[in-house]
Amino acid sequence: MTVPDDIPAVRFQDVTKRFGEFTAVNGVSFEVPQGSIFGILGSNGAGKTTSIRMLMNIFKPDGGRVEVLGAHVDESLKPRLGYLPEERGLYKKMRIEEMLRFFGRIKGRDDAYLKPAIDRWLEWTGLSAWRGRKVEALSKGMSQKLQFVATVVHGPELLVLDEPFAGLDPVNRDVLRDAVLTMHQEGTTIVFSTHVMEQAEQLCQRLIMLHGGQVQASGTLDEVRAAEGRQAAHIRYKLHDGQTLDDLPGVTHVADHGNEAELTLAKGADGQAVLHALVARGAVTRFDLREPSLHEIFKRVAGAPA
Repeated sequence: MTVPDDIPAVRFQDVTKRFGEFTAVNGVSFEVPQGSIFGILGSNGAGKTTSIRMLMNIFKPDGGRVEVLGAHVDESLKPRLGYLPEERGLYKKMRIEEMLRFFGRIKGRDDAYLKPAIDRWLEWTGLSAWRGRKVEALSKGMSQKLQFVATVVHGPELLVLDEPFAGLDPVNRDVLRDAVLTMHQEGTTIVFSTHVMEQAEQLCQRLIMLHGGQVQASGTLDEVRAAEGRQAAHIRYKLHDGQTLDDLPGVTHVADHGNEAELTLAKGADGQAVLHALVARGAVTRFDLREPSLHEIFKRVAGAPA
């Protein structure tokens, strides 16, 4: 069933989930536009996985309402969804192509649909030569790619990924990222959780930032950054002996990475005064003024000094 374009792919309305006396998700509201890439960001324990499990009807909310593809979430929607949980599992004794056909069939697809889909995804992920082998023969990285293929082989309208890049090496992380972007270009709505802010900056069109089970920031990447009302200086530098980045005028926090740093500026701070102070302490080969990174914004949201 086609969902009208003006209906969100996902809608949370004042959703709360408790486990005994612990409130994991507290009054969370957000909407995921159809065809978008949406990030649920936060540190461990922020409420990301609990939110995703309510989206997938694994947990029932104790308050509020969850809608998926324009309907109250229930089991009838599952064939239209793809879900890659953080705790993943494969049938290790099955052969790869056999297992993918099995996953596709339980989502309602026939062999006429699945054969080209399996061929495409095995080629994309570099697993074509392994299609006749048992899953247990795969390395960890190959298994992680196969788990993704098993999630998407039926062509879901909505793809939900819980920490999808965790544990992947840089090469396989790029393979998975490119696959996600390709599905987005083909019209799939994608929701993923992560605690790595750089991944959200690269992929997300809209996002929410959770802390303590509550939404602390939401909107497009530009909106979240602009809401900070202050700038950051991204610098590359080499200081004179004995010099540090401490006590720079108008700088409230320094994220020092060695040869590079991000300096969070106080509201109304003079960027030129910061640059002048830096030049007095050493060589500055890059000085860019822009909104703070999501990493620095999240540290403030989570209560770290910023």
